[in-house]
Amino acid sequence: MPPETLTTELYWLTLTVLMTGLMWLPYIINRMLEQGIGFALWDPQGETKTQIVWAERMARAHKNAVENLIIFAPLVLTLQLTQLNNALTALACMIYFFSRLTHYIVFSFGIPVIRVLAFMVSVVAQLILAFTVLGIT
Repeated sequence: MPPETLTTELYWLTLTVLMTGLMWLPYIINRMLEQGIGFALWDPQGETKTQIVWAERMARAHKNAVENLIIFAPLVLTLQLTQLNNALTALACMIYFFSRLTHYIVFSFGIPVIRVLAFMVSVVAQLILAFTVLGIT
């Protein structure tokens, strides 16, 4: 439950930002274990490659999460500024969080159908927010 000072939308946005900001940890730790801390840290071009398939997929899932956060965050902030938030937008923000978490996990484990479905659910959540801002819902 969000603190009284946050709307539900801002609460889920904050959790989504935190989750996205921490998604890099497992695959960087993998690189450190795989290549040694010194080599993983001393990579001026950011081009260390992993030999572990799940870690590469996880890095791609993280990139995808960042790309979608660029869409999600402004929509939530616009809802907040315009005070257009409602029960549907609160639900959409919660669904967005869990669909992005699901996408990250299933992408990392290479589960194709659920990965695409989770991505599609997150897009629908974004559309609900956008349609609300535009007065379409």
